[in-house]
This record gives sequence, C-alpha cells and structure tokens, in this order.
Amino acid sequence: QRATRWRLLRNPSTLISLLLLAVMLLCAIVPDLLSPHDPYQQELSKRLLGPVFSANADPAHLLGTDQLGRDLLSRIIHGARITLLISVLAVLISSVLGTVVGLYAGYRGGWADLLLMRLIDMQLAFPVILLVIAVVALLGPSLVTLVAIIGLSGWPRFARVARGSVLSAKEMDYVDAARAVGAGRWRIMVLHILPNILSALIVYASFELARMVLLEATLSFLGLGVQPPTPTWGGMINDGRQYIFQSWGVSFFPGLVILLLILIFNMLGDDLRDALDPRLANE
Repeated sequence: QRATRWRLLRNPSTLISLLLLAVMLLCAIVPDLLSPHDPYQQELSKRLLGPVFSANADPAHLLGTDQLGRDLLSRIIHGARITLLISVLAVLISSVLGTVVGLYAGYRGGWADLLLMRLIDMQLAFPVILLVIAVVALLGPSLVTLVAIIGLSGWPRFARVARGSVLSAKEMDYVDAARAVGAGRWRIMVLHILPNILSALIVYASFELARMVLLEATLSFLGLGVQPPTPTWGGMINDGRQYIFQSWGVSFFPGLVILLLILIFNMLGDDLRDALDPRLANE
C-alpha cells in the first residue's frame, strides 16, 4: 500500500487531478462560501453579459451572466453539488449491486452464472440513455429518481468486471486453503476473494464516475434532470443554446467544467490502474 501511494504521489498528473478534484469537491460542499453572487438572483438589466475579457463585460461577473441576468460563475459553483452528488451516489449503488452479483456469479458458476450473465447481456443490449429517459419520464424528474435509475443502469458493468476478476481469483491457492479449513462459500467470497479484486473495482469505479457525470448532464440538458431553478451544468448548457450567438459563454463554460471533471476522473483512473498493476511494481 505504501508503494502504491508513493507511485501515485510522485506522478504529476495524479497531483494535478487530485488538486482539481479537491476544488470541485470544495465547490460542492461549501458553494455559498465560494460563489461571488446569489445563483438565483435575477437582474434583467445585466442579462447575457460576456466574460470579463470580452467587450460587453462587467467586472463583477467574471464569466458573465445568463438570459435572466444570473451570475454564471455562481451557478456553475452551485451546480457542482448536484452533479457530484448524483454521480457519486449512482456509482455507489451500481458498484455495490454489481459487485455482489458478479462475486456470486463468478464463484458459484453453473446455471446461476449463466442466468445472471444473460440478464446482464439483456440490459447491456438496451441503450442506457433510452432506458433512463423512459423511466425518468414515467416517474418524473427528481433527485431520488435520478440517483436510483442511473445507479441501477450501471450495475451490469460492475458485475462483469467483478465476475472476470473472481474467475481468476477463485483458482488461487489461498482459496483452496480456505476451503480446506472448512470456510463457507460466503466467507471465502467476502473475506478472501473480495479484498483481492477490490483494486480492479476501484479503478473501474473512477472511469464509471466520468460516465455518470456525462449521463447526468445529458438528462439535465434534455430537461429530465433536477428541475429549475436549481442550477445544473447540463441545464445551463440547454439554457444558453438559443443565445449561443449573443452570449456563447452561457453554454461554453458549463460544458468546459463538465469536460474538465470527466478528464479528472479518467486521468485518476489511468494513474490508479498503473499504480495498482503488479507488472509495473518494479519499474
């Protein structure tokens, strides 16, 4: 573990990613302390102002304002809470459910494995975005609905990763030793196999966080996410779509933040994969 931490901390891209992620988390935890204005305050006399370096700028609004005169920077900062909350909770749901299913299917084998894998194939064959849109449209957009349906949409991927790791791990000597001393099936899976496949699941979870961020932004853009006036990055892109030629920043800056957050998670995933790969341990 110490060697893994050292490999991560000596990597400049990891340090940059962690620093940027810390800023994002700070925006999500204490947005009121960081935002220069009330994100809900409207001032029509200042609508569609450009960023501070443009011609029609107001120094009080660094990134400009939207179609209702609300400060863009403040709304972006407050939007971090919704995006990160939904993404993290959805990954937690999908990782727990998928790990349990994959762990059982991989270790049990036989008809149970065959049945569970066919169910997973059926869900993966159906476009995730269409499934999420259909359920959200049926149940109505809300924070709880979004977290639940996005989380449930991702469990098959975790299950396949967990199953593949279990198929390899269950043939190891330490599993045979546990069976020899009379350990039960669930004890072997939870206490012996699971700790040895966690690294693969953690790496995959970092990539899955990026996918959840994009999925949440897509739903918000389509009007199926958390509803206005609560600021969401996808909703802000949609708000600025019809004013793109008057004030490009209304859509550009939220999109830039989404891109940055996805890059952060992908970079962390790559660095974690490299640090946890035993083949690179001596390099």
